Amino acid sequence: MSEEINWQRDYNAAMDSVNLLNAGKPVGESDEDWANTVQRNVDHLKLQLEKEWPSEYDLNPFDLAITANA
Repeated sequence: MSEEINWQRDYNAAMDSVNLLNAGKPVGESDEDWANTVQRNVDHLKLQLEKEWPSEYDLNPFDLAITANA
C-alpha cells in the first residue's frame, strides 16, 4: 500500500469523525452515550492534528469540529 493511500485513509476516517460530530446527537441516543461519542471523536481528531500532514489536505474541518464540541 502506498503512503498516499494511508494519508487518504486517515483523512477519510478523520472526516467521518467530523461528519458525525457535525450531524449532532442522533434521536434516541442517551446524553451519556452521546457525550462519550463526542469525546472519542474529538480525541481522534486531536491525534490526527498531531501528524505532519501533506499540504494538500485541508485540516480546517478538524479544528472546527474540535472547537464546536470542546
